[in-house]
Amino acid sequence: MQTNWAAEHLQVIRTLMERSALYRRALAPIMLMTGAIGVIAAVAGWKAGIELPRSFAEYWMVIAALAIAAAFVMARRQALKEKEPFWSPPTRRVMQALLPALTAGLLLTLAFSLGGRSARLEASMSIHAQNVAAFVWLPAAWIVLYGCSIHAAGFFMPRGMKLFGWLFIAGGAVLFWTTFQQTPSCRLAHALMGFFFGALHLAYGGYLYFTEKKKTA
Repeated sequence: MQTNWAAEHLQVIRTLMERSALYRRALAPIMLMTGAIGVIAAVAGWKAGIELPRSFAEYWMVIAALAIAAAFVMARRQALKEKEPFWSPPTRRVMQALLPALTAGLLLTLAFSLGGRSARLEASMSIHAQNVAAFVWLPAAWIVLYGCSIHAAGFFMPRGMKLFGWLFIAGGAVLFWTTFQQTPSCRLAHALMGFFFGALHLAYGGYLYFTEKKKTA
C-alpha cells in the first residue's frame, strides 16, 4: 500500500510540473475576473453606503462567495476546453492547500457577524474600537489569511503565486501595526478591499497575460 501511495504521489508531482504552463495560462483570466469583481464590489459598497460593521462583513462574505464560484466555473470551462478532467488529483491537492486558510477566514467572518449582534459587546467597546476592529483588523485578517492560502497553493503552481501570497501577508501585517489617530471609516475599508482584492489581482492577471502572450509569440 505504501508503494502505491508513493507512486501516486510522484505521478501527481509529475502532472503538476507538466501542467505548470497550463495553470499559468488559466490563472490570467481568473485573476483578471477576480480583480474586476473586487474593484466593482468596492465601488458598489462605497456608493451603496454599507457603513455598519456587521453589514460590511456580510457584504464582503457574499462577494467572496461570488468570486470563488466564478473562479470555479471559469476553471471548469478551461478544463473542458483543454479536454482534461477537472477534479483530478492535482486539482485536489491545490484545493487542499487553499481550504484551511479560506475556512479560517469564513469562520472569523461568521464569528464577527454573530458577535456584532451582541448588545453587550457593542456596549463594552467604543465607537473607535468597533470601527478599527471592523474596518481595519477584519480586512487585515482576510488579507493575511488569503495570502496564506495563495502561498500554500503556490507550491503546486507557478512560483509567482508564492510571491503574490507574501505580498498579501506583508500588506495585512502592516495594517495590523498601523495606528489610527482618527476613527477609521467604512470608505477606508472598502478602499483596502478594492486595492488588495481588486487592483492587485488585476495587476497580477495582466502580468500573467502579457508575459504568457510574449512567450507564445
